Amino acid sequence: MGLELVVLLVDEPSLQSLLDCTWHELYAGMEKGTFRNQRPEGDPRLKRSFDIDGEAELLDWMDSCTMEPETPLIEALRNLSEGEEGLLHLMKYASVGSWEVWEGRAFLYLDVALNEQVAHVDALYSETTWHDVCTKLTGIPEDEFADSVCFDWMERRKELGETLDEKEDPKILPTYEAHHRASRTMVHTVNRWVSEDRLVGIVGREHLRAADWGHGVWNLSAFLKP
Repeated sequence: MGLELVVLLVDEPSLQSLLDCTWHELYAGMEKGTFRNQRPEGDPRLKRSFDIDGEAELLDWMDSCTMEPETPLIEALRNLSEGEEGLLHLMKYASVGSWEVWEGRAFLYLDVALNEQVAHVDALYSETTWHDVCTKLTGIPEDEFADSVCFDWMERRKELGETLDEKEDPKILPTYEAHHRASRTMVHTVNRWVSEDRLVGIVGREHLRAADWGHGVWNLSAFLKP
């Protein structure tokens, strides 16, 4: 189905507590699992790595770098050529979870949210697009949006001459349910992002350079600038 669009909900205080470490303090803490109580509570409706997996990914990245142990972590990230990659690992560890959807399906959800066609893949990730999505979806009932998405999906199938009879295509019902579930979770994610001051939404794409994740001051490259 292709690449996935990701909206990562980062807990800013949790991220900052990690960034306050030295390189060695972070490495040692991740090895021993001592930062687990600093992770925010995971959102059961979102995708999030297990503690041990998040720690292993960060340690693997740190092992690939050469850095003096007592270097302040934020300074280390700024000095490394791929510091944004390390920052993204930290953000994932300090997140409540992420909403992830196949890029092809993201067009459908954003088209319905914005009531207009998203013309190009770059627009799926733009700051303007997500500002408008947050504005449109704030406070909307989850089922109302999900029903609109599913209706739009069915209309698109009709226009393409594809069947809506589950007897002819057994994938119809599971796909309908997947769209309904993902669009409800999208509303849930956006509303947590908008309403909770401690949470920051970081929009990115699977396998996209970490430096291109996030918007404005929360773009990962901009975040690391002194």
